[in-house]
Amino acid sequence: MNVFAAATGIGSWPGSAPREAAQIVVGELHRLPHLVELPARGVGADTIGRAGALLIDIAIDTVPRGYRITARPGAVVRRATSLLDEDIDALEEAWEKAGGTGSGRPVKVQAPGPITLAAGLELPNGHRAITDAGAVRDLTSSLAEGVGRHRAELARRLGTTVVVQFDEPMLSSALAGQLTGVTVMNPVHAVDEAVAISLLDECVVAAGTDVVLHSCAAVPWKVLQRSMIHAISVDASTFAETDLDGLGEFLDSGRAVVFGVVPTSTPASWPSAEEVAETAIRIIDRVGFSRSSVRDRVGISPTCGLAGATSSWARAAVSLCQRGADFVAGAS
Repeated sequence: MNVFAAATGIGSWPGSAPREAAQIVVGELHRLPHLVELPARGVGADTIGRAGALLIDIAIDTVPRGYRITARPGAVVRRATSLLDEDIDALEEAWEKAGGTGSGRPVKVQAPGPITLAAGLELPNGHRAITDAGAVRDLTSSLAEGVGRHRAELARRLGTTVVVQFDEPMLSSALAGQLTGVTVMNPVHAVDEAVAISLLDECVVAAGTDVVLHSCAAVPWKVLQRSMIHAISVDASTFAETDLDGLGEFLDSGRAVVFGVVPTSTPASWPSAEEVAETAIRIIDRVGFSRSSVRDRVGISPTCGLAGATSSWARAAVSLCQRGADFVAGAS
């Protein structure tokens, strides 16, 4: 069975209490818990800010529009590193209490993907880093090495397999040339597909483990099909007929898909586990695969991160994901 054929979370979580969050995630997600991200803590805790603790020999700082590459590490990098260390300590504590060591349960960590990172960071001149091919290469190498080290350290501390999720919400926009520049006179040109594949593959190789790519935007199936990515995590509500062929080819190559089918905010009417599972199963039916042939390559998650959810719904959402995934596993 593919490691991603499980219930999991996307990464972000509401509030600012890492120990409470870790205990819930480890307790509710039986086969693929994850290291939580708590962006409500501010600078250094969001997706791009977290990269400040992962990048090797590249530092970042804050600017009015977000984050910028800087010459040397400062308060932002120290804060990002401190927050990440706090999150890892909380996960290790929850993991030990739950008897995770030696259980064979893998754990997932998240990081921004190379395209989204380069699109979300500014160069010292104020332009997006993605506008400079050399900067993109350097960022990708730094990210790849940093994530590989991060994964290995967490695997050592938890005594289990750790898999990696790269978050790429800007990938499709970057490929389509839809990112905005600092002015209309400074357009951001489209990223070449071959270049994007090369950057993603560098990160996959350096991760040294199974890798899932998460996007809550349109999915560039042709690019991902040609990449080394092992699984794709998508918001099922965005699926259109045009996605079915791409998904079919991706699954046919032996890889996995994690369907985001549980709302990120409290719905007016809570779905049942069966309803959650049926949403994913109906997509599989539309692709044309038999349910039994792909049920060991289908996972369930919230549609995106849970940072904006209430604490009670966040707990309910991951519990619902787990029960929905159990239902999918029994589908025939």
